[in-house]
Amino acid sequence: MTAYSAGLRVGEVVRLKVSDMDSKRMQIRVTAGKGAKDRYTLLSETTLTILRDYFRAFKPKDWLFPGEKRGEHLAESSAERVFKDSLKKAGMTKPATFHTLRHSFATHLLEDGVDMRYIQELLGHGNIRTTERYTHISESALGRIKSPMDKLNPTRGVRNGALGR
Repeated sequence: MTAYSAGLRVGEVVRLKVSDMDSKRMQIRVTAGKGAKDRYTLLSETTLTILRDYFRAFKPKDWLFPGEKRGEHLAESSAERVFKDSLKKAGMTKPATFHTLRHSFATHLLEDGVDMRYIQELLGHGNIRTTERYTHISESALGRIKSPMDKLNPTRGVRNGALGR
């Protein structure tokens, strides 16, 4: 849930620290992401609610998702295994990887009308072309796009036949 709701890579989600969660600004700080870049991304209200329950139950100290060994974060392979197990439990048959969550985050933001430059910033991409590869425009999203003509006032001349000739 945390990975999808913030567009995180598997290595970023397992390296999140408790201190990276900013519930006042509703942001997650990603430190040393790919290319050793730091950035901020979204902290969803739904995810925050679930994380608060998680905090109460497991009381993580440093790492948000601690590993088996004291002082270490969860291994990437463990996060990927949890993802695969979740797919099976949900009855998903379509092929997906942990990284699919990141692609879905970007695609869903684009479908909701979020500007590509904002998505680029949230994903931490240096080049807009990288972001464009992440976003898959669905036919249903294309079908919701309306021509600017449809926003014009149809009572000015069109009904009187002035523009229809």
